[in-house]
Amino acid sequence: MKSIHVLLVWPNRPEQMAMLDDVYHLHRYDLASEEGRVSMLDEFGEQIRAVVTTHGGGLEKSLIDRLPNLEIVACSSVGLDTLCVDECKARGIQVTNTPNVLTDDVADMALLLLLATVRRLVPGIHWVHSGDWVNKGMMPLNTSVHGKTVGIVGLGRIGKAIAHRAQAFGMKICYYGRRQSPDVDYTYYDTIEALAHDVDILMPAIPGGESTEGLISKPVLKALGPQGYFINIARGSVVDENALVELLCAGELAGAGLDVFADEPHVPEALLALDNVVLQPHCSSGTYETRGRMAQLVVDNLAAHFAGKALITPV
Repeated sequence: MKSIHVLLVWPNRPEQMAMLDDVYHLHRYDLASEEGRVSMLDEFGEQIRAVVTTHGGGLEKSLIDRLPNLEIVACSSVGLDTLCVDECKARGIQVTNTPNVLTDDVADMALLLLLATVRRLVPGIHWVHSGDWVNKGMMPLNTSVHGKTVGIVGLGRIGKAIAHRAQAFGMKICYYGRRQSPDVDYTYYDTIEALAHDVDILMPAIPGGESTEGLISKPVLKALGPQGYFINIARGSVVDENALVELLCAGELAGAGLDVFADEPHVPEALLALDNVVLQPHCSSGTYETRGRMAQLVVDNLAAHFAGKALITPV
């Protein structure tokens, strides 16, 4: 008999889903209709002891209100901005996420977007497919990344991994953070606007949420200037997206590489028409390997909790 009831707000990877199903009584909230969800919570809400979710699935206070015996929320993501973490902590509900395991893939995507944007990979692909190479000859020149300066906003695990990769391409590194990092010799800035003014490429590597909302403001983007590039693998909320679109359309930024947006999966229509913008569907960590490791952390955190052991990655 599976005695522990778990509410599945968002599914895990197939292998780990099978592991969860072997041990727990799973309630597929993710598959239920609105009416079915209400019935599910009416019947089982008091028995639910754990919630499994992701950044996309999130967790709202209104759902917690229906789960009076909830003990743990296991989230398969690093970002916590779609979870009501403070509310969970106030109620004594433990929260886990999946840091570290996605650092390399996210940093790889940052460099992929940087290279594709600055070296104009997508227009080059179109130049070949459209027949322009045959009919018009060589496409216009693009810009070298070697020798350019990258400004990283937030030099945590992912920020440092990005810096390491950028250095391999001969780029210089500057950064902004709440405090200076003692273990690097990169140039430190104590304001983002000053950083943006001095770099060729600006890249946030910070979490979402209220504390970082709009941190990359219109003045910051204007300081980056018409020769500057903006790359975002953080969260759409960290940048003033309206200002970003406005400046790109006006030619006041050289280009942008974006994996995240303010209202996903909706992308501002104006961006779709720009050939100096490279777009991805929030998939920096979207590899079989990384998503598998994230999914396993969810399984392992739940197992640790219900065995009375220390959580592996508590928030």
